[in-house]
Amino acid sequence: MPDFGWQSAWDRDRPAQAPDLPGHGARLAEVLAQVSREALQAEGLDAVLQRIVDCVVRRLPVSIASIVLLDDARTRFVKEVWAGDIPLAEMDLAIWDVSVGVSGRCARTGRPQLIADVASDPDYVMGNAAVRSEYVVPIRHRDRLHGVLNIESTDEEFFTAQACAVFDAIAHQIGGAIHLARVVAELEAANRKLRELSTVDGLTGIANRRRFDERLAGECATHAEQGGSLALLLVDADCFKQLNDALGHLHGDECLRRLARICGDFAGGEHDLAARYGGDELALLLPGRSEAEAMAIAERLRARVEEAAMAHPTSIVAPWMTVSVGVFVAGPGQAARSPARLLSGADRALYAAKVRGRNRVACWNLARSEVEGAQT
Repeated sequence: MPDFGWQSAWDRDRPAQAPDLPGHGARLAEVLAQVSREALQAEGLDAVLQRIVDCVVRRLPVSIASIVLLDDARTRFVKEVWAGDIPLAEMDLAIWDVSVGVSGRCARTGRPQLIADVASDPDYVMGNAAVRSEYVVPIRHRDRLHGVLNIESTDEEFFTAQACAVFDAIAHQIGGAIHLARVVAELEAANRKLRELSTVDGLTGIANRRRFDERLAGECATHAEQGGSLALLLVDADCFKQLNDALGHLHGDECLRRLARICGDFAGGEHDLAARYGGDELALLLPGRSEAEAMAIAERLRARVEEAAMAHPTSIVAPWMTVSVGVFVAGPGQAARSPARLLSGADRALYAAKVRGRNRVACWNLARSEVEGAQT
């Protein structure tokens, strides 16, 4: 550890200012640079804080170093990380508010707290019986108080003015590191939200065409490598233009949203996907389903839509909304199928279901090059 040549006594009445000792500035700069490097190499706030206290204990002769963070209201401590040569008793964060302990007093006053003899301080909460002195420093970035840096020593004369100045500087740097970590976390959360929004259909709330195309390509690649079955269902609302013309687009939009929710109910597997394919057409991607299973799902979906009884007074099929469903399944042992081939097969089946009178399910069987259907 570097020898800072700290004084053997601290001056209670003087501000903690570091004496201009030879080499002190360079040594302090070295420690601060190491703290910065540790903070920048970590990912996430917890890792940042842990690396900092580890660095402080490793580079400086302290028994315990801990960082304790406040909640946004600055009334309660919500997180503590620590490192040291002696164990530190755990505090119950559920009850640790700023009315408790020297750390709480530091948070309440916003001022450093130097305790030369912990036994004489009524607010001191024992973390280890070997501790004799403590220094607690506010951690700030600009006007925001993030928490406190707590340093504990088994030496009653450890916290000289020069030592306190070192920890003041470290606390200042920790404030910047916490601010940066939080900004990065907020940016990452915002980017995740943007990515999610970019793959969700704004009207129906299920996956949009972009997300569907990405997943379809990925599942086709997986099918080519691993085999198994891959089912694709195209679901089309029958006579939807006439519905919009008769009852208006607001009613049509609500029907689409309800149809999307029904489709989502049938995409319950871990890798299943329900998406708006385009206009009044939705798609279900169902990896691992056989042709029989996919046809059964499609028929239950068709029946569920009919049971919903969404008004459609101008339909040539029924006085409520109905759907036609085209099914295509790439089965085990079949040659790898491209997204275009799967879509073509499902589209052929959907066309056949409509030609046969709508409100029904049809499946394109590649092996027999024919359409098989389920009658209503």
